Amino acid sequence: MRRYGPAALLLLTGGAVLRITLFGELYLRYVQAGLRPYLIVSGVALVLLGLVTAVLRHRTPGPHEDVHHEDVHRDDDGHAGHAGHEGHSHGPAGPRVAWLLTLPALALLLFPPPALGSYSAGREAAQRAAQGVGAFPALPAGNPVELTVAEFSSRAIYDSGRSLNGRTVRLTGFVTHGDDGTWYVTRLVVTCCAADATTGKVEIRNADDDVLPADTWVTVTGTWRPKGSLGSDAAWPPVLDAATVTQVKQPADPYEKP
Repeated sequence: MRRYGPAALLLLTGGAVLRITLFGELYLRYVQAGLRPYLIVSGVALVLLGLVTAVLRHRTPGPHEDVHHEDVHRDDDGHAGHAGHEGHSHGPAGPRVAWLLTLPALALLLFPPPALGSYSAGREAAQRAAQGVGAFPALPAGNPVELTVAEFSSRAIYDSGRSLNGRTVRLTGFVTHGDDGTWYVTRLVVTCCAADATTGKVEIRNADDDVLPADTWVTVTGTWRPKGSLGSDAAWPPVLDAATVTQVKQPADPYEKP
């Protein structure tokens, strides 16, 4: 069985990649949607390479199938002797520790890790892009206006035109908790993949409902409460006075784009 180890590893890895991309949307937990075609091509290539490797291994004699070629000769006294080529024995098909590489492939195939959540958000310090204070484009007409957490935060902190004044907005994200009993609607912003995720969050006030558990996905409708000076640390995180809080399912793509 060990001789087929490399083929099995390639097939497992390729199958796992195809499972989360070709047969579902689990890949959105880890990378941007635009990378899907590349992942599908990679998964197909790994599966084909695994099949080719398995066929070649099957056609290649195993370590116990080598033939020992010997030439028989007689010395000057007439005694029989052996000379010629000694058999070559192939070693095992790679080190045993290489089988540990199957664990992450099996985990991805059978138990895909969840999307990043409150733990990842809490581990990151409050980091914001270096933006200058200035005017933002006008918001669409009508209330409530649907905004991402990143869009709301940018306008609340940097918009000199105060475009959020008097507008009702709707935000969707997961719940995170502060040390002082506050809670936030939070989203992770991903540029390429989950490894480069940054955190955006909005403090929620005046919500009548009990504080929901961390990682609960909610849609909050409310109005902006200004605080701090534009572009200052005191303006972050921005505050939303909640009118309604509704629990929702986690979206297929849990991350926001920058």
